[in-house]
Amino acid sequence: MSDHAYGLWVGLAVDNTAEATAAGALYSDAAGKFAVLAKTARNATIGFVVLGYALYWVKQNQGRAIGNKTAFLWQKFPKFVLGFIVISAMATMGFFTKSQVADLANLSRWAFLLTFAGVGLRTNVRELMKQGWRPLVVGVVGECAIAGLTLAMVLVAARRFSL
Repeated sequence: MSDHAYGLWVGLAVDNTAEATAAGALYSDAAGKFAVLAKTARNATIGFVVLGYALYWVKQNQGRAIGNKTAFLWQKFPKFVLGFIVISAMATMGFFTKSQVADLANLSRWAFLLTFAGVGLRTNVRELMKQGWRPLVVGVVGECAIAGLTLAMVLVAARRFSL
């Protein structure tokens, strides 16, 4: 599998950005960069998918109990997407120097580290074990299905578009 195809697969199939980045970088530097690009593009679309679903939900008259629909949508919309778009646009237009981009990348790495530390500190293994084996099986089957489906899509795209 080429670096680009592997990076695309990892970026689409692996749930978390840090793990996708690591898995791509272990394959090659180019795969790591492509994994980050694919994962970032996927993450950036989440807010728009959620917004589209919310609009569909409201149109189906499921939102009758909601008084101000605009305020409701704004409250539910993941605002990190807007920050991502603004920072990406500014970086693309050259608002930042190379050292500032490096500093922002370093800040991003630290933010991920703190986020994952927070997740780890709040994870209670005893509580997870009380849930039984069924949720674990569902998760494993789901992840395998996602990995298999995205692998098939990437292999087809790689052949068709010479990735």
